Amino acid sequence: MAVVLIAGASGLFGSHAAKAFSAAGWQVRRYQRGTDMAAAAMGADVIVNALNPPMYHNWAKLIPEITAQAIAAARASGARLIVAANVYNFGAQPAPWGPQTPQIPASRKGAIRVQMEADYRASGLPVILLRGGDFMDAAGKSFTTGMALKGLDKGRILQMGAPDAPRAFAWLPDMARVAVALAERRESLPRFVDMPFAGLTFSADDLRVTLQRQMGRPLRFTRFAWWQIGLLSPVWELARELREMRYLYSLPHRLDPAPLAALLPDFRTTSLADCLAEVLETRRMQSENKG
Repeated sequence: MAVVLIAGASGLFGSHAAKAFSAAGWQVRRYQRGTDMAAAAMGADVIVNALNPPMYHNWAKLIPEITAQAIAAARASGARLIVAANVYNFGAQPAPWGPQTPQIPASRKGAIRVQMEADYRASGLPVILLRGGDFMDAAGKSFTTGMALKGLDKGRILQMGAPDAPRAFAWLPDMARVAVALAERRESLPRFVDMPFAGLTFSADDLRVTLQRQMGRPLRFTRFAWWQIGLLSPVWELARELREMRYLYSLPHRLDPAPLAALLPDFRTTSLADCLAEVLETRRMQSENKG
C-alpha cells in the first residue's frame, strides 16, 4: 500500500487531500505541526505540503521555514513532494496563467511565494506544484463559502471587488482528486512539475445568478468595507495582509486548463451549480444540527 504524509491535514486543502488519498486506498499519515517532519516522512512515497501560516501570519519568516522542512523531509525519505501553490505569483498579468507565465508578483506575499517555488525547484528533488485559485469547499471554511456567504440566509452576498470580474476558484474535493491522480503517476512525471488546476472560473455576478436559481429567491450584494481594513491595517496584521490582496478581487483572471487536460484527459471538474448545491445542503444540515 502506498503511503502519503500530509502536512496541514487539518487545513483547507490538506483535509480534502487526506480524504481523497484515503478513498483511493492510500495509507494516510498526518504530520503533527512542530514535530520532526523528516522523521514522520520515513517510508512515505509522497509528501503533501499543505501547511500555511494561519491567518496570513508572518509569511516572510514562516513560509521559508515550512519550505525548508518539506525539502529536508523529502530529501531524507526519498518521497515525491506535492505542494499546494496559488496565483499570487502572477501579479496583474493577462490571463490565462500557467507554467509559461512570467512570475511578476504585485504583492509581498506574491514575492514570498515566488521565492518559495524557486527553492523547491533549486532543491533538485521531485516536486509537483499543484496550483489553484481561491479555495472553495462545502463546509464553509473557505472565504468564498464562509465569509462571502455568511449573510445568505438574509439574502446577502458579500462583494469584495468588481462583480463582473471572472476569477479562478478551486473546488477542493476536485483539487484533492487531482493530487491523488498526480501522485499515482509520479514515476512517469518530470522531476519538477508546475501544474495549474483551472477548476472553476466565475464572477460574483455568476455566483449570485446561480444561487438565485437554486434558492428561488432574489439575492443582493453588500460591499466589503475596505475602508475599515485600511484604518485597521496599522494595528491588525490580518487587515494589512488582506488589503495587499485586494487587487485580485477585481482582476479578471483564470488558470490555463491545457496542461492538466493533456495529462488527465478524462478528469471532470464539478460544475459551479453542483458545488453550490452541496454548499446549500451542507448549510441546511448545519442549521438543523444547531437547532
